[in-house]
Amino acid sequence: MKIRVYYEDTDAGGVVYHSNYLNFCERARSELFFQKELSPVLQNGHFVARKLEADYIRSAKLGDELYVKTELLEMRAASFKLLQTIYKDEQMIFELSITLAYITFQSRPQKITNEVKELLYLLFAS
Repeated sequence: MKIRVYYEDTDAGGVVYHSNYLNFCERARSELFFQKELSPVLQNGHFVARKLEADYIRSAKLGDELYVKTELLEMRAASFKLLQTIYKDEQMIFELSITLAYITFQSRPQKITNEVKELLYLLFAS
């Protein structure tokens, strides 16, 4: 998914503020659902970040065009792990490993159904 860096994404020096890389990755994950005319909020639950590890490699600046790549690394009973990388001009500038847990609307963990697993493989498998 392509993302343009806007003024609101940057600090006073025009460099992307560190937390916005997480926002870019969130948008990319959601956009994969929207491209299939689906919502990331499913009928029986939704996904929340459980664990993440971020590596800030290089900075992006105001006006840059970035590309976010999302790849499924692991599927578990009630969670899955993704690797998301952000590129600027084909050079990796950020990497995020994130585990997302599937929970009910009452915030209780639940097993991912086979139907939802198939959807996740469709959306995130490389």
